Amino acid sequence: MKELTNRQKQVLSFIADYIKKHSYPPTIREIADNYSISVKGAHDHITALRKKGYLKQLDKRPRTMGLTHSRPEDNDLLQIPLLGSVAAGIPILAEENFDGNILLHKSMLRKNKKYFALKVKGDSMSGAGILEDDLAIIEKASTVRNGEIAVAVMEEAVTLKRFYRESTRVKLVSENPAYKPMYSQDIKVLGRLFTIIRSY
Repeated sequence: MKELTNRQKQVLSFIADYIKKHSYPPTIREIADNYSISVKGAHDHITALRKKGYLKQLDKRPRTMGLTHSRPEDNDLLQIPLLGSVAAGIPILAEENFDGNILLHKSMLRKNKKYFALKVKGDSMSGAGILEDDLAIIEKASTVRNGEIAVAVMEEAVTLKRFYRESTRVKLVSENPAYKPMYSQDIKVLGRLFTIIRSY
């Protein structure tokens, strides 16, 4: 790979450290703000880093850039796809589009399990410590036990609730008394809540 200028090294280091701290890459504006330069100036640095082979850009949306190389301390990081939003309130339409990756150390995850991440919308699970804009890390599963917090599809909407299977239907229960339980005979489970990531 081609040699970097000192500023390009600084920008690359900022991006790598930002990904390590937040589990997703910075926006071009955040890079610009960090160095008190214009958005165009930050964009030019990103373009140069891509051309020199240090960065990859999955598409034109924010937070989709990634490192093409690994530092030794990054070898144990796993990429968890961010697939949109999940309602912790009234069900919302699923946003099944890929929205970048969340990086987690493999020691945080169970072996031989698959995961995806969703951004939480709403406050119906606040009693379980799940708040608006949290990142929910979901362990893929088609069935869950009664009482587990599950991601479920109901009437083409995706929601995060406590799951209870009754004799003829499924009950999805909030952790906020302002929300009534939801009932359905037609629910598809996508997975169980594994952990929550929150940015302060």
